[in-house]
Amino acid sequence: MDSKLRFSAIGAWLLVAVYYFYQYALRSAPSVMMPQLTEAFAVNTLGVSAIVGMFYYAYSPFSLVAGTAIDRFGAKRIIPIGAGLVGLGAILFGTGNIAAANVGRFLQGAGGVFALVGAVYLITKNFPASMVASFIGATQMFGMAGGSAGQFLVGPLIKRGLPWGQFWIYAGLLGLAISVCLFIFLPKESSENSGKGGLASVVGALKKVFLNPQSILCGFISGLLFIPTTIFGMTWGVRFLQEARGREYETAVTLAASVPLGWMIGCPLLGFISDRLGRRKPVILGGSALLLAVLAWVLFGDPAILRGHVVGIIMGIASGAAMIPYTVIKEANPPELGGSATGIINFLNFTFSALLGPVFGGRLVQGPQGNDAASLAHYQARFTPLLYGIGLALVLTFFLKETGPAVRTSHPDAENQDSPELLQAGLKS
Repeated sequence: MDSKLRFSAIGAWLLVAVYYFYQYALRSAPSVMMPQLTEAFAVNTLGVSAIVGMFYYAYSPFSLVAGTAIDRFGAKRIIPIGAGLVGLGAILFGTGNIAAANVGRFLQGAGGVFALVGAVYLITKNFPASMVASFIGATQMFGMAGGSAGQFLVGPLIKRGLPWGQFWIYAGLLGLAISVCLFIFLPKESSENSGKGGLASVVGALKKVFLNPQSILCGFISGLLFIPTTIFGMTWGVRFLQEARGREYETAVTLAASVPLGWMIGCPLLGFISDRLGRRKPVILGGSALLLAVLAWVLFGDPAILRGHVVGIIMGIASGAAMIPYTVIKEANPPELGGSATGIINFLNFTFSALLGPVFGGRLVQGPQGNDAASLAHYQARFTPLLYGIGLALVLTFFLKETGPAVRTSHPDAENQDSPELLQAGLKS
């Protein structure tokens, strides 16, 4: 890759990464304005959770749409549409009307998925295999920086009197501006597959990836490792710290925001370690084990340590292992199906959040309130299943076939370093 092409590729990736930052900030922002949303929509906490959760009901299925659409039509034609949908969805959410808010949150999820899928598409298309995990990790760093901003920056703004609806209107206008920038500055592509094959080719691509058992394992492992962040840390973390640990609102917001801050460190760090090792499974196993230990400490350990940010940051670093399967699924499937593969793992991953988010929300509103000791036991009982999920992810990782460069380069007879045939041979770490 010459320097001019490399600069163009990095610039395109950075632009989409900024879009990913933006949509992730909007994804996490409702967690710091739950009381305002409850009052504005005239519903209880469970009702607000259902509205906010509409994001994931769109994010999961539209992962499949985004992946196949980008594979067929390229990044420039598709990604700006996603950013425009996010901006429009934010404006609708800010109207204060329940019906419009549901539609708006759905549009945020539908458009938001094009950010990560588009970024991974650009990475796999323009960068060598030895750098893929590092760049995918760096992409998630942008996302979690947005997640942290959605709590750490938006929380104080709301606390100081910024009307929640006004925030969403401004955020929507920003999304529309990002859409225009993406349309102008993303480079054109010459796609041989553009517009060819019709619906049959789309279904065939999805079927080919879905029928690969490694794809399903990647989706389950990533989803099980991601839930502690999306459901516990970014949705209920502030309330847990306030009600179960007795923290003030500002302190609770700051502590909860330390989890995505840890992701900002862990995603590129674990991706870099994986690329340096040339292996994927040891990094997934190590991160999962650490995440299990830290989450157990958060729920059952000494509350005094929760006054610091160390636990949240370590939890975020460890959960960065959830992004390694995004590299594995790309390596376990044909290169030309990179977008579809990323869409499918996103679909499987966030289906967990879409299905389980309301379950946890419903369980939390059923139980004692007001008493610190009772509330702590209540939260512990409701979130203990997350520990079981991480344990299951650890077990499933042992059945995952190693796809890292160290394994592929040890078999030079393979025609393609990403050859699925090589993976079918049963190469395990």
